[in-house]
Amino acid sequence: MRHPIPPEGNHPLTWLERQVKPLTPAPEGTQPPANVFGFVWFFARQVLGPIIIASILGLFEVLADLLIPISLGVLVGLLADPTILEGGDRLAALRDDAPGLVFLLVMVLFIAPTVFISRVCFQDLAILPGFSHLLRWQAHNQLMKQDLSFFSNDFAGRLSTRVMQLGYALRDVVLETSGTLFYNALYILGAIGILGYYSLWLTLPVIIWVMAFSLLLWRYLPEIQRRSRAHSDMRSELTGRIVDSYTNIQTLKLFADTDQEQSYVAEALDQANFGWVRVMRSSTWLIACLSVAGTLMLVSSALIALWLWVQGSDQGAALATAIPLTLIIMNNSGHLFWVLSGIVENVGTVAESTESIAATPKLVDVPHATPLHVTGGRIEFEAVQFTYSQTSPVIKGLNLQINPGERIGLIGSSGAGKSTLVNLLLRFFDPQSGRILIDGQDIGTVTQASLRGSIAMVTQDTSLLHRSIRDNIRFGRPDASEAEILAAAAKAKVADFLPDLHDHKNRTGLDAHVGERGVKLSGGQRQRIALARLILKDAPILVLDEATSALDSEVEAEIQQELVDLMQRKTVIAIAHRLSTIAQLDRLVVLDQGQIVETGTHADLLAKGGTYARLWNLQSGGFLNL
Repeated sequence: MRHPIPPEGNHPLTWLERQVKPLTPAPEGTQPPANVFGFVWFFARQVLGPIIIASILGLFEVLADLLIPISLGVLVGLLADPTILEGGDRLAALRDDAPGLVFLLVMVLFIAPTVFISRVCFQDLAILPGFSHLLRWQAHNQLMKQDLSFFSNDFAGRLSTRVMQLGYALRDVVLETSGTLFYNALYILGAIGILGYYSLWLTLPVIIWVMAFSLLLWRYLPEIQRRSRAHSDMRSELTGRIVDSYTNIQTLKLFADTDQEQSYVAEALDQANFGWVRVMRSSTWLIACLSVAGTLMLVSSALIALWLWVQGSDQGAALATAIPLTLIIMNNSGHLFWVLSGIVENVGTVAESTESIAATPKLVDVPHATPLHVTGGRIEFEAVQFTYSQTSPVIKGLNLQINPGERIGLIGSSGAGKSTLVNLLLRFFDPQSGRILIDGQDIGTVTQASLRGSIAMVTQDTSLLHRSIRDNIRFGRPDASEAEILAAAAKAKVADFLPDLHDHKNRTGLDAHVGERGVKLSGGQRQRIALARLILKDAPILVLDEATSALDSEVEAEIQQELVDLMQRKTVIAIAHRLSTIAQLDRLVVLDQGQIVETGTHADLLAKGGTYARLWNLQSGGFLNL
């Protein structure tokens, strides 16, 4: 695995930047729960230490901020002291209160900014960058555990959107709850305590405001959450459709049906826009109500403080303290609402993401799975039964034994079960009944990584990664040397077109990137790279699914001898619709509707005059010298 360059070790902030490491794996043997609270806690507990430190700093920040209106009240109380106003020694009065005033001055000018900067640094450097990417890394790993059917039933764009938006959404839920929400709650409680110190009457407007605020939130936040979750799903659908268009751009251009495709995307965009409008409709009404409630609280607090002063109470300091406190609470109420609505919206986004990320993988290694050890390469299918759905089985009680080093060809019309049989061997799916053995080991009891590491496969629909040709060739064997990569490329005739390759960053040859799914290359070029990858991997079991179908006859003939050499002492399963390419394998197995109907050599099957003979007579072509 390639790791990014770590932060500079001699930087004074390096310690903070390394508090949350983005490539930290999820706790062993666990996966995120499907319920939203459990899902959030699964990730939040992994960074609990830094979050607690940031919350403690937030607590000190609240205390420091509360000193500002207190300081103002003390100062006003001092200046409004009747003994001073009536001709007292004002300088002496200041000297008498100097220690307290200096303390407040130090707190306001030095301690409060220091605490604020410390909290911001810890949150923005220690938590924000690493936590969001840790979420994405673990979510990506969780999705990679899913089987093929999981990905075939969804948009790649929607899945990637859910991974990416989770990094922001869940991070903000945790940090806004433990930070801004925690800060405002403490500030309001502190304000009530300070106002209560001067007079319980001053706490009444704030308490009523808190009750009104809570009631409005109780009424509207669930609605905002429901609408936010629906909008998140619409947004993922929109992304999925857009990415689907880009991925299949050649087909769209080929059929020139731009208007229909634009309508397909426009429909999702319009739905996403309406979904966001519905969220904002609730939010706008709520913020208007909160604004009115905050204004009433401010006016009520000022009137009560003024009333106390009129009654002859020595409450000049109370008046000077109450108005700034309630004004700050009122001004923060809008911000607090946006924080709460943001939390609710992000919870909706997280809930939508859990549908994919918290889904339980269907195909997992059994407990205590052992690595597969291939000693000869004997493959056995024992009464294998498989269906993709509740319809009729695709594979029906199939029994097949392939001897070590034997080369067999699978033959049959489309839908006969050839590719399904290979997918079962690779354990992309599990049979409903029966079992598959390799050298006596049930593939359901071995690790999937060791199973697929022992099998090299080339498919008809060759899909390459959007990386360099070098990376694509050595994908099955990352530790291969440059010389081994070049040798494999030469055997697969990749070297023939390497000098002409370049990409938009002027990388050439083996360094040139091939585009998404290898779109910048022809089908034959992609297939040659896949064959080079197979040659380099050199696994004991080979699966060739129309491995040379995209090659012209001249190049195919040149590569055949390399394949013959590669097949030596390996178990080989080949699928081909062009029967001449597999006619001289050791044994041919003819499938029809998920069952073996014929088996034997080419000559034996022709003599029988059955299904194989009928297919052979429909085709023409010479034998390949295998």
